Amino acid sequence: MNEWKVKEINHGVQFKIKVQPRSSRNQIVGVQGDVLKIKLTAPPVDGEANDVCIKYIAHILNIPRSRVTIVTGITSHYKVIEIEGITKDDIINNFSI
Repeated sequence: MNEWKVKEINHGVQFKIKVQPRSSRNQIVGVQGDVLKIKLTAPPVDGEANDVCIKYIAHILNIPRSRVTIVTGITSHYKVIEIEGITKDDIINNFSI
């Protein structure tokens, strides 16, 4: 059973993602285990995929990029994302999974 876990924290939310770089387009693929899978066009070189990841998530949520942070996994496909100033419901509704 796939159950994506979004954890509410003091100032926002935190959740795990798996990034697949070098895709044909930026898109949310769905849930894989307890992780949200995201495809990105950028290659995993010099932090490009991380930058695109932050921009893409901020774009979906219509928030400034400064509110989206990669907490862990800078050099990994698996990352923990933290977003300030939103709720679990905001995430689930905007990502429509």
